[in-house]
Amino acid sequence: MDNNILKAAGIIKKSKNMIALTGAGISVESGIPDFRSAGGLWDRYDPAIYASIQSFIRMPEKVWDMIFEMIEVTEGAAPNSAHFALAKLENMNYLKAVITQNIDNLHQEAGSKNVIEYHGNAKQLVCMSCGAEYGASEFDISTKEIPRCKDCRKILKPSVVFFGENIPFNALSESQKFAEAADAVLVVGTSAVVYPAAAIPRTAKSRGAALIEFNLERTELSSYADILINGSAGKTLPELVKLLEN
Repeated sequence: MDNNILKAAGIIKKSKNMIALTGAGISVESGIPDFRSAGGLWDRYDPAIYASIQSFIRMPEKVWDMIFEMIEVTEGAAPNSAHFALAKLENMNYLKAVITQNIDNLHQEAGSKNVIEYHGNAKQLVCMSCGAEYGASEFDISTKEIPRCKDCRKILKPSVVFFGENIPFNALSESQKFAEAADAVLVVGTSAVVYPAAAIPRTAKSRGAALIEFNLERTELSSYADILINGSAGKTLPELVKLLEN
């Protein structure tokens, strides 16, 4: 077993307010490619056009070409062992919150209860006109018929943060609160360079928290990390949980 995993377990056993920040990398093992990677969503759809809130307002039918694929990818995915490991850490009372940049709902499906979503959730739809909310599963996305509000018949929008929209206020305020109180932070599957999410580990670190990074390779955050664990999160996180269970 990686000696750094042993060191991480020692830190976590002493922690009282540990949090996790997760990104696209944790869901790649569930079959969801990073949108920015080769073959990802932004390889086929220009995000300046398809992921802009102004584009959605002007031409929602065109943007839904991309949304259909986004929902299909997330609907077909299931949590992997890394998601389950984080849920287990919460159940063991080590992990106080998961702050995620992902929109796939996989943390919740794995059993995590306190999940703060920075970019929303692709499995929920909202009406920008009347505010009605629906589960994406209430509509047969496979027909490629654009879902409309059952009340006002306006075209629905996924409850995800488009470019040009603000991060939800509650997500910002809650994550800031947890970052300031954290004594340990797990950074999993993200390079943590895109703000404001990138501020979370740095804020915690500046207040004395231990930073434990789980990524396939070094990132810009690695120079800040107290412990760097390179490898598949689906393998390394369950190993960490096993140590903490003993």
